[in-house]
Amino acid sequence: MKKLLFPEDQTRSDEIIARGREVIRIEAEALAELEGAIDDSFVAACEAIFNTERQLVVTGMGKSGHISRKVAATFAATGTPSVFIHPAEAAHGDLGMLVRGDVLLVLSNSGNTSELSAILSYARNLKVRIIGVASHPTSLVMDYADIGICLPNLREACTANVAPTTSTTLQLAMGDALAMAVMDMRGVSKNNLRALHPGGSIGLQLTPIAEIMHGSSRMPLVSIDAGMPDVISKMTSGHFGIAGVVDWAGDLVGIITDGDLRRHISILDSANAGGVMTRSPKTIPSDMLAADALLYLNDNQITSAFVVNRLDSARPNRPVGIVHIHDLLRFGLN
Repeated sequence: MKKLLFPEDQTRSDEIIARGREVIRIEAEALAELEGAIDDSFVAACEAIFNTERQLVVTGMGKSGHISRKVAATFAATGTPSVFIHPAEAAHGDLGMLVRGDVLLVLSNSGNTSELSAILSYARNLKVRIIGVASHPTSLVMDYADIGICLPNLREACTANVAPTTSTTLQLAMGDALAMAVMDMRGVSKNNLRALHPGGSIGLQLTPIAEIMHGSSRMPLVSIDAGMPDVISKMTSGHFGIAGVVDWAGDLVGIITDGDLRRHISILDSANAGGVMTRSPKTIPSDMLAADALLYLNDNQITSAFVVNRLDSARPNRPVGIVHIHDLLRFGLN
């Protein structure tokens, strides 16, 4: 039962919704300003990361540290070896994780976080290139940086202008922008990404349908001159709700669905498969990714489709498998 709101309850609800929308609007406007602020320093940072001899090391303190962990993980997941070093732990032995040939990416809103001093000084002594990301151009981080990316210095979405909100949103967006640009520079493909994500939903989405489909032994296929009793038997035993119709060469020329049976019910006792089938059926190429296959089935409002090897120019309509939408859902796609 829906709860009835008293006038004062409704006012409070409206105020909460308005505040939520205000925060999102403030951060969205900040992101738009950040987009316009990207300049040659962004290019220099991308080239430094792309050309690093060893790995990218990301550091930051407090909320900037949380963002830095995510940025490091995003780089690592998109083809750039990357680790996070906590600046306070660095001063107690973890500086050994930073070596000559690395690139150091430092995130700090103020740029003057004292805990960053040790790692910045150590990186300079090692002649490690430093990329500083901060909102104050004259600050500790920017003084040490070989490449400085200055973020727009804007108010936080917090009414007291204290809680990191707008600033961390900008840091996260800049980290994503750097990672995606470098990923493109490396020419990272979907296959590369899949190798980096063997588990989880990303790995599933990037799995070729050929690795999920049912093979030739499960395909409900009939010849073009097959009688309808044989067709119906094949459809029933296959559990896919369809039968594929192949010509003398074994190439798919049509399909028969429950709808085709209903439309031709008056001639089923005398017709053959070729007279009932739907020609030019919707098929899925064997190299299509699982996520795209699920989208294709949903967009065309069909539950099953035959998989064909379109890479075989001589026989692009040769069926090599069949997939049902439930197969994809069981794999965890949605």
